[in-house]
Amino acid sequence: MCINFTGKCLCGAVTYKAAGQPVVVAQCHCEECRRLSGTGHTVGAMYSAENVDVHGQVGVFTYESCKGTTVSKGFCVKCGSPIWGKNTGSPQHITLSLGTMDDARDLAVEVVIFERDKPHWDQLDADVIRFATQPDWTPET
Repeated sequence: MCINFTGKCLCGAVTYKAAGQPVVVAQCHCEECRRLSGTGHTVGAMYSAENVDVHGQVGVFTYESCKGTTVSKGFCVKCGSPIWGKNTGSPQHITLSLGTMDDARDLAVEVVIFERDKPHWDQLDADVIRFATQPDWTPET
């Protein structure tokens, strides 16, 4: 039985299907990933590119990595959701943004990269108040 992972952007204009298990699920703290996500890291599931099928209009932003390879980031042109990443250092692979998957409960982070760049605030202390859903709370109350 082949397992398929599906996903989409926030507005649903871009969808994808990935066949099989990912090669690896990685959390990255590099400066580029932090800026892309607007938080302390990104989490992505890397697949063989031949196992991923993306539909919809994807914009692409490229930049040079610290190793001199070209990194491409694909995003929905309507809502801006980050969909995938590619790197010329590994051209046969594509990394899907884990937060865009419809059901990633069977996946877990297997490796953390650029941990040296992890901001001190990108963690939850045990005493941080947590809410299961959006609370009826405002900073004033």
